[in-house]
Amino acid sequence: MSVACELTGRILDELKELIKPGISTLDIDRWIDSYITKNNMKSAFKGYGGFPATACISVNEEVIHGIPSAKRILKEGDIVSVDMGTVYKDYNSDAARTYSVGKLSEENARLIATAEESFFEGIKFAKKGYRIGDISHAIQTCVESNGFSVIRDYVGHGVGRRLHEDPQIPNYGKPNRGPQIVPGMTLAIEPMIAAGSFEVGVLDNDWTVVTLDASMAAHYENTVLITEDEPIILTCPEWQRQGRPEKEAAANG
Repeated sequence: MSVACELTGRILDELKELIKPGISTLDIDRWIDSYITKNNMKSAFKGYGGFPATACISVNEEVIHGIPSAKRILKEGDIVSVDMGTVYKDYNSDAARTYSVGKLSEENARLIATAEESFFEGIKFAKKGYRIGDISHAIQTCVESNGFSVIRDYVGHGVGRRLHEDPQIPNYGKPNRGPQIVPGMTLAIEPMIAAGSFEVGVLDNDWTVVTLDASMAAHYENTVLITEDEPIILTCPEWQRQGRPEKEAAANG
């Protein structure tokens, strides 16, 4: 799994340089597909449940499962979420990031930052001895304390030989509830949050999930390995895997 996860993390990291005003969501999808093919792997998403693309690419009020299109051209101030995974020797990876397109408003920048921050709050409890509900509660507390809402209709999940496995991992709930967390688990932990209401609907394409009030949405996800000690974020570059050293370095000047 670590091989598949490393490639997925690298792709998502390099996308920061590709995503700019004027690019279409189909351009992004084709770039990702080419990158996966060149590394002799396959997409975990393409054809999954009939999904037609390599990655889910969701813009602004689209929460998840956006279908890439040549007609969807990104413009200054948009935010775009890319959710993708790769498969290596029948093992899956799954991760997502939300990116800024050009210069962002302060509110949108804060939304993206909160989605990421809530993930890192959640994995403080992704350890032996805790329960899934402890992760869920930490994510919800972080998101709502920042004035945003947690999407409730969609959840994180286990990941392994299948893209979606037990246990389900809601991004809200009470602590000390749900399955015990034990070493060896691999979990796709994925806060999905909105600037407005948590209520969502599905577009006529039967895939794309949008906020009903058209408020902006953000998504941050990693595949996480539970160990006897600290969790390992398999879909982050090596220097990001344990804790948040890049933020600590910035804080220390």
